[in-house]
Amino acid sequence: MADLFDNPMGLCGFEFVEFASPTPNVLEPLFEKMGFTLVAKHRSKDVVLYRQGGINFIVNREPRSQAYYFAQEHGPSACGLAFRVKDSHKAYARALELGAQPIEIATGPMELRLPAIKGIGGAPLYLIDRFEDGKSIYDIDFEFLPEFEDPANRHPVGHGFKVIDHLTHNVYRGRMAYWGSFYERLFNFREIRYFDIKGEYTGLTSRAMTAPDGMIRIPLNEESGKGGTGQIEEFLMQFNGEGIQHIALLTDDIIASVDALQMAGIPLMTAPNDIYYEMLEERLPGHGEPVKELQARGILLDGSTANGEKRLLLQIFSQTLLGPVFFEFIQRKADEGFGEGNFKALFESLERDQIRRGALKVEPVSA
Repeated sequence: MADLFDNPMGLCGFEFVEFASPTPNVLEPLFEKMGFTLVAKHRSKDVVLYRQGGINFIVNREPRSQAYYFAQEHGPSACGLAFRVKDSHKAYARALELGAQPIEIATGPMELRLPAIKGIGGAPLYLIDRFEDGKSIYDIDFEFLPEFEDPANRHPVGHGFKVIDHLTHNVYRGRMAYWGSFYERLFNFREIRYFDIKGEYTGLTSRAMTAPDGMIRIPLNEESGKGGTGQIEEFLMQFNGEGIQHIALLTDDIIASVDALQMAGIPLMTAPNDIYYEMLEERLPGHGEPVKELQARGILLDGSTANGEKRLLLQIFSQTLLGPVFFEFIQRKADEGFGEGNFKALFESLERDQIRRGALKVEPVSA
């Protein structure tokens, strides 16, 4: 995608998401079920690289590291993320000039020092300029397993997921404006969507922020309901703070990818009611998607077919897989939104689940 607006930090997509867990062997089997393959191990630390297509998941098992302490506080979770930049030294210097807080990540001899700043929830946000096969940070700090020594073989297809589409953060009430300003000031993000979703009992507001490169999307959510424990507040309590609520992975064939996820045993959100699918043709006339196939899998459809121009987005969510953290699986057909047409239906279904679990207390209606 061409640059959308001025890109002073030289952003060009996500590089990796870093994960940690206080309990061993939680992350690795989950990622394998999601179609990821272990391709490399760090030369001197207990850190491994899982990959699928162009998606890099780093599992940091190093004791007494930044990731270790994050996991002790938040449980198994995404404890850091990385942006690709054209020049990490310039980007890092500019971030500090604009008020970003530096984070020093301990390195060993002959290791790269990866510049990082403090992001949401205190998680490091790395700035990476070595990402070409054969010259990447992994070529320097990691050893590829024998079957992946050839750079041409280093991107297993897995379940067909190609790139990270977006990372959604949940923040404390009143903090969405602060973090929106953080991304705007440092990286020249722009707000491209604003949602104010009201369920029957709770609500949330969301700002969908997009980077100048058009490849990094960071939606920010905060609670808007006045009473009870809404979905965002429940996440913040379970997670013990602000952080990544879900990670969306992009595929070119969501039906095939979802079938592979289900065969592997990844639990997905159940399908909306029959009326949702019966109304798709009315909501998106001439969409041309196989409704019965979508309904059988619980895949949601959104977008626009106005003026004969089809812009569609297909999406489905996993159940929570790492504490309150979940994943989204998405296919875009010329639609750059976030499934806002599905937001209210999804929000209300999650609200009903909260009531069922007793997480949201609802006063009975008096006669």
